[in-house]
Amino acid sequence: MIEIKYKIGFSDCDPAGIIFYSRVFEYCHKTYEELISSFNLTENYWSNQNYIVPIIKATSKYQKPLRYNDEIKIKLFTSELKNSSFELYYEIFKDNELSVIVNTIHVFINAKTWEKIEIPTDIKNKLSEHLINHE
Repeated sequence: MIEIKYKIGFSDCDPAGIIFYSRVFEYCHKTYEELISSFNLTENYWSNQNYIVPIIKATSKYQKPLRYNDEIKIKLFTSELKNSSFELYYEIFKDNELSVIVNTIHVFINAKTWEKIEIPTDIKNKLSEHLINHE
């Protein structure tokens, strides 16, 4: 698990003062970037000639509103790990109360052929360190 804290900015909110739903995905993606950075990979994950890793599915469930100036904590886990894809599971808390759940599915594909490929071993091993069962 990786855990990151953020403070919701004014520009992240709609006219009602509640975080705009797409900003939740931006905060989650920043957390995903922190996760990958923590892997200390020898090659560039984000700009790689051999593979790319698009998100093929993203879902969210909003349980409590998040507002301007709220301090939030995002916990990120690997919830599923397959040969060529993995799922990330995010929990977003405000005041230790679960406010939002986000899931994203990512697939490794060959950068030239756009065919699925196996997750490189070093990355798969790092993702497995964050694997949880969140039933």
